[in-house]
Amino acid sequence: MKGALLIAGTTSDAGKSVVTAGLCRWLARRGVKVAPFKAQNMSLNSFVTADGAEIGRAQATQARAAGLEPVADMNPILLKPGSDRRSQVVLMGRPLTDVDAMEYGRLKDLLRGKALESLERLRETYDVVVCEGAGSPAEINLRAGDIANMGLARAANLPVVVVGDIDRGGVFAAFYGTVALLDPADQSHISGFIVNKFRGARELLQPGLDMLRSLTGRDVYGVLPWLDGLWMDVEDSLALDSRAVGVRGPYGRQTLRVAVVRLPRISNFTDVDALAAEPGVVVRFVAEPGDLQDADLVVLPGSRATVADLAWLRERGLADALAVRRGPILGVCGGFQMLGREIVDTVESGAGRVAGLGLLPVRVEFAADKTLGRPAGEWRGHPVSAYEIHHGQAAVEGGEPFLDGCRVGAVFGTTWHGALENDGFRRAFLAEVAALAGRDFEPDPATCFARLREERLDALGDLVERHVDTDALLELIERGPGRPPVIRSFLGTG
Repeated sequence: MKGALLIAGTTSDAGKSVVTAGLCRWLARRGVKVAPFKAQNMSLNSFVTADGAEIGRAQATQARAAGLEPVADMNPILLKPGSDRRSQVVLMGRPLTDVDAMEYGRLKDLLRGKALESLERLRETYDVVVCEGAGSPAEINLRAGDIANMGLARAANLPVVVVGDIDRGGVFAAFYGTVALLDPADQSHISGFIVNKFRGARELLQPGLDMLRSLTGRDVYGVLPWLDGLWMDVEDSLALDSRAVGVRGPYGRQTLRVAVVRLPRISNFTDVDALAAEPGVVVRFVAEPGDLQDADLVVLPGSRATVADLAWLRERGLADALAVRRGPILGVCGGFQMLGREIVDTVESGAGRVAGLGLLPVRVEFAADKTLGRPAGEWRGHPVSAYEIHHGQAAVEGGEPFLDGCRVGAVFGTTWHGALENDGFRRAFLAEVAALAGRDFEPDPATCFARLREERLDALGDLVERHVDTDALLELIERGPGRPPVIRSFLGTG
C-alpha cells in the first residue's frame, strides 16, 4: 500500500502525538514501511538525531514506534519559544534565526517549501507517512499562513482525521465546530474523527456518535479508552498537570521523593520520565519554595531562557531555598548553568554578565553556535549515552567529575539530556541520592526504561488495533480524501 494521512486535533494536547505513535506502531507490526511527519512543531522538548539534527521529541518517539532512527525530515521546522513573543526557528535540525510572530510570517514561503520537500522525500521512501498536525486546524486567525494543518492537507492532498479529548468535555461541539469553522475546500479534506480518553459505557456514547455522523456526514473511526499510566514524550508543559509521576510501589522499604522545578520556559522535562518509571520514585513538578522541603532530590531541568528563568527562581524565593538546602540537587543543561558561579550571555537574553546560584564551580558563556550532539561517557563504571542541546558553554573549575559536568557534595550538574534513561547509571545515581538523603530506598534491578517505553508503544498499537476501524482507515490512507459533504460554515461560505 502507498499513502499518507494527517492526524489533527480539536485542541493542543488532544492526543495527536499518541494517536500518531499508535498508528505507526500498528502499521509497523503489520509489516508496513511507515514514517511519522510533523511539518511544524512548537515545542521545548527536543531530541538530537544520529547525524546531529534537532527535532521534536515526540517525532523521535513516533520514529521509535515505527522502528526507525529519527531523521530531520520527520520534523523539518521546530519552533522553540524563548519568550511570549520570540522563538528560535530550527530548520532541518539546525538553528536558522530568532523571530517574533510578525517576522515569522515573512519566512513562511521558505518554510512551506522545505516542509513539502521533506514530506515528499518520506513519501518516496516509505509506504505510509502518518502526519501530525499542530494545535487545531480551526485556528482561523492563522489559516492564511498555515503549513501544519489544512495548508499541508491541501498542498499534499491528505485526508484528515480529527482527534478530540472527551475527558475535557464538549467533544461533540469541538468536532462539529472544527469542521464548521473551515471553508468548503478545507472541509473536503476532513474525513472523520477519533474520540480519545473515553471512560464509561460505549452504549451511552453511541447516540452522540450517531448524531455527529448525521450532522457532519463523517464517520467516527474509533473511540480510544482511557488508559492509566500511558505517559509519552509530550510536546509541551500543557501535559504536566495530568502527567503520570510514579505509579508503582517501592522495591525497597521507602519511596524517594523528587521535586522538579517547573520553570516558566522549562525544556526537555522528559529527562525525568525515567525517574518516574522507577518503582518507588514519586516525581512532582513544583513552583514554590515550600515544595522543596520534603524532597529527597530537587531537579533543576533544562530551560530555553536560562537567565530569565534564573531571575524567576530569585523572585519566587526558590533560589534562597536551594542555597540553604542540604539534600541532593541535580541540574540538567540550563539548570546546570544556573547552579554555576557566573553566566555570560550576549546571545540568548543579551543580559551580559549574570551571577549564578554559586552552588557549583562553573562559569558559563553563551556561544552563537548551538552545540548539538550525542555524547557518551561513564560514571562509576556505568556506561552513559545521552544527547546535548545548548548554547551555553560550561567551564568546570573544580569539583568531582560527573558526566560532562561536576559534583560538589550533594549538588550534581551536567549538560547531558537523557542520561537517566541508562539503567545502570540511573540506579547508581538514585542509590547515591538515597544515601545522601538518608532514605532506605533501593532501585529495582529489573527496571529497564527502554523496555517500558516499548511496552507503552505496544499499548498504543493495541489501542488502535482494538478500538479503531482499521479497515476503513487503511482504505482512507490508500484512497486519499473523498468528497465528504460540506456543512454550513460559520464563515458564511458553506
